[in-house]
Amino acid sequence: MVKRAALLMLAVLLSLPVQTRAEQREARISAKAWAVIEGGSGRLLLGEHEHDRLPMASTTKIMTALLILEGGEDLDTLVETPAEAAGTEGSSLYLAAGERLSLRDLLFGLMMASGNDAAVALAIHAAGSAAAFAARMNERAAALGCTDTHFMNPNGLHDPNHYTSACDLARIAAAAMELPCFRELVSTQRYTTTTGDKPRTFRTKNKVLTREEGGCGVKTGFTKKAGRCLCFAARREGMLLIGTVLNAPDMWNDAQKLLDRGFSEYKLRTFLTKGQAVGTVSVTGSEKKSLPVAAKEGILYPVRKDGRDEVKLAATAGEAVLTVNGTQVALVELIVKEGAKPLPFGWFFKQVMWAFMAA
Repeated sequence: MVKRAALLMLAVLLSLPVQTRAEQREARISAKAWAVIEGGSGRLLLGEHEHDRLPMASTTKIMTALLILEGGEDLDTLVETPAEAAGTEGSSLYLAAGERLSLRDLLFGLMMASGNDAAVALAIHAAGSAAAFAARMNERAAALGCTDTHFMNPNGLHDPNHYTSACDLARIAAAAMELPCFRELVSTQRYTTTTGDKPRTFRTKNKVLTREEGGCGVKTGFTKKAGRCLCFAARREGMLLIGTVLNAPDMWNDAQKLLDRGFSEYKLRTFLTKGQAVGTVSVTGSEKKSLPVAAKEGILYPVRKDGRDEVKLAATAGEAVLTVNGTQVALVELIVKEGAKPLPFGWFFKQVMWAFMAA
């Protein structure tokens, strides 16, 4: 009996390290740096070395497309391929100098075929030179709050001064995903050009679109210096998660693990809806002594499902403020929900006369 119990205990002990190692392998992320944010709020949900400055290869083109689309130019505009773009090294659309393609076709070639030549053609068209366009990229990154990013070119070819962080790149992608045209670019799986010297058919390289539940973008990248890089996005139950893995040998599995973990640990919570009454305000000179006050805009914010976030919603003078774990994360203006009908002049006259007679 004692021998049987000892053998059983030994079997249990021997099985524990194996199970622990399996769990560790399941949770392991191959990337040198990674981050996952919620698209609407920008809240960092998951990350490791997320602020380290690293090369990002062709994920650079997310910013290139963002700037072109924010320029507001008609996408049917024809762009003549400059000599500087033709023959650009690396992944290419094989544009010929002088060949004319529409902005739309160049953008699809940029994001789906990762055309380095398309990136240069777009940059020169928009800013006069690739260097001038890179300056605009840096200005836009700064405006988005990116503090660990610097661009030297529009395509991601290696330069020691061309870098980003996993968190910054996710933030840039979140801004781009707000644009319907960009979402179309990164969710399309097959596209054929209608301009240029010949038709070109592009097929997406982003397996997130077919592999992940709710997968909706965004961009792959690779150079020898940067390694495999991936910016990815998925929407489930109304919540958009955007993630980045930099120098990630197993980038597709990394993306899957991070998305599953993000969606399993966080939910998007509605704290206020647009027009929702949050209190009353006293008024004078009106038939009503108080009026309802409502939120001018809604507040949605991701919170942990396990309840570990300390959340507080408070109404102050003219504003509703949401704080999470002691940090203010959202603020909306409060407005009077309905107008009050002014009291007639006769009412004020009677009030004055009564006060005079009572004196």
